[in-house]
Amino acid sequence: MAEFRLPKNSRVQSGKVWPAPQGATRTTLFNIYRYDPDTGNNPRIDSYHVDRDDCGPMVLDALIWIKNNVDATLTFRRSCREGICGSCAMNISGSNTLACTRGINEVEKNGIVNIYPLPHMPVVKDLVPDLTRFYAQHASVEPWLHTVTPAPEKEWRQSHEDRQKLDGLYECILCACCSTSCPSYWWNGDRYLGPAALLQAYRWLIDSRDESTGDRLDDLEDPFRLYRCHTIMNCANACPKGLNPAKAIAEIKQMMVARQV
Repeated sequence: MAEFRLPKNSRVQSGKVWPAPQGATRTTLFNIYRYDPDTGNNPRIDSYHVDRDDCGPMVLDALIWIKNNVDATLTFRRSCREGICGSCAMNISGSNTLACTRGINEVEKNGIVNIYPLPHMPVVKDLVPDLTRFYAQHASVEPWLHTVTPAPEKEWRQSHEDRQKLDGLYECILCACCSTSCPSYWWNGDRYLGPAALLQAYRWLIDSRDESTGDRLDDLEDPFRLYRCHTIMNCANACPKGLNPAKAIAEIKQMMVARQV
């Protein structure tokens, strides 16, 4: 089994290596980022041998197995286990993804799986990032229907063609995998909305029932809020739902140009 080594000059320290479970014949080594701000200590990497014959096939199964059988202090978010809630988003073997939908065999390299929290986000503890700003940016695009026409008795009608325009947009689960894979968001996250929020902004811009297109575009007309995207496609590659935020951002830019013609 290959030896795990931290990068030179890393502020992350080598932590505890837990012994392999007795009697296990098939194990995978999980190197997991650990950080507790209450201790005042630097982050560290703890290593755990997971008994694959006593554990489910997904990375989330391994994390739950470690927490239940080895180290109850390990902290991470999880909920639905079905790739719907986005709670268990983390960086697994170098890629932002969902622990509940990523199989151990998919990310295991030389018998090792390395797990970190989503990059370039404040860490609450261990694998739990602070998503306060991320959610505030989502709220800032006002992701709900804006209308001035009196509400109909039953519902706002929409043609099948207009409804199909929302495909690839409404499925976003706000896991933050895309935004935390974007270098522009890393360096300008306080001003650039990021792929997830802009995908949601376009979802309402393109909705035929919404009557506030001009105001929404005015709100995005800013050198940083929209235009920090350089279309390097990290967001599309990272999205566990197969969505393309970069395409949505490009469509918003086209709408900006069209309104000036």
